[in-house]
Amino acid sequence: MTVGFLDRLAARSAAVGSVLCLGLDPDPAGLPAGFRPDIGGVEAFCRVLVGAAAPSAAAIKPNLAFFEAFGPEGIAALERIRAALPSDLPFIADVKRGDIGTTAARQAAALFDRLGADAVTVNPYLGAEAIGPLLDRADRFAYVLCRTSNPGAGELQDLVVAGDPATDAPAERLFERVARRATGWGPGGTVGLVVGATAPAEMARIRAVAPGLAFLVPGVGAQGGDVEPVLEHGPATAGPAAAGIGRGLLVNVSRGISGAASDGAGRSPADDPGEAIARAAAGWARRLPVLP
Repeated sequence: MTVGFLDRLAARSAAVGSVLCLGLDPDPAGLPAGFRPDIGGVEAFCRVLVGAAAPSAAAIKPNLAFFEAFGPEGIAALERIRAALPSDLPFIADVKRGDIGTTAARQAAALFDRLGADAVTVNPYLGAEAIGPLLDRADRFAYVLCRTSNPGAGELQDLVVAGDPATDAPAERLFERVARRATGWGPGGTVGLVVGATAPAEMARIRAVAPGLAFLVPGVGAQGGDVEPVLEHGPATAGPAAAGIGRGLLVNVSRGISGAASDGAGRSPADDPGEAIARAAAGWARRLPVLP
């Protein structure tokens, strides 16, 4: 019997008691003292980061761009990091993919079959058929960009689109239409939404439109998003996602954890970087508990 991503996520959330997602965005210019600003230093730091923070995390989300920038050596390093992860730790490839069907099928093969990702982030701009191959595997998952956390998100995402009599959709903002459409995509249990913590009012609106979809929430910590609205509106309120421990919610923290290894000027703190990272991850895990 195929075990779906949401079931694996719920099991891991229950095991660690948190909905914390560990973001892996290793900027070579920001590595602590003692780590070279090359792929060797990036890999070494990622191993320290993962080793220290993973015990507190319900999932891990590497941003592939930080590895792809180093070419084949960067991808090889990511593959080694992925191979060393605990088997029960869900691995989300932050890639924001989506293209015509044949291309998306090869993206699915690369990310799911070769890299071993349990879930990916996808871009809905080309429509449902362009991300279909990334949604149709019962044991994998795709988080659809809905209302993102970046400062310019509203430029397109807040545009008002006309009502659609064919689907009874009212006139609404584009991010709401994406959420509404996403509720009907995939075979069921393979689709969630990326919703930034920097837009709490929009998150509440999205939850009303899509009560049963799991949320991946970036933007807390360094980007300024608050935890409290996320814990209020982030958990699913209907469907299989709501039935699992954690209710389908993942809250990504990157710099708030990795930055504990240095003082912001590239210098390591007085104590061991791994210990500082572990304390930061445990602190975020306490702030992001699984909710009843």
